[in-house]
Amino acid sequence: MRHQNHSQRLGRKPDQARSLLKNLLTSVLLYETVRTTKKRAQVVRPLIDRVIAIGKRERNDLAIRKINDMVCDDNACRKVLEVLAQRYAKRPSGFSRVVPIGQREGDGALMVELSLVDAAAPVIEADEAPKTAKKKTSAKKSA
Repeated sequence: MRHQNHSQRLGRKPDQARSLLKNLLTSVLLYETVRTTKKRAQVVRPLIDRVIAIGKRERNDLAIRKINDMVCDDNACRKVLEVLAQRYAKRPSGFSRVVPIGQREGDGALMVELSLVDAAAPVIEADEAPKTAKKKTSAKKSA
């Protein structure tokens, strides 16, 4: 039975899980898109919504302190208050998107791309055609 198992958790020690979530949250806010595992994305997604909602709702020192408690970098707090609060002013909730991208090669973990909605799409240049290896022809010396 699943009594009182309503929250998403990571299988780590509490201080390690907090540190992982703070770093992941900071990366999503700064870079607006991150590739991570499905479970980590499920756990950090409500935190993204909460931080942006705080930035939209409050514009004082209390908001700065609340956001700085949840992120690792002052620039992430500044970006929430200056950029993201205006971008999502008309959107009530749902600030993040999770898009599956396949499995990780090493252990087969399900990977997703966690990104902010309405973010500028990163420009991914198509790789050039694979270069064919030139065969080395070695002339055998006859003695």
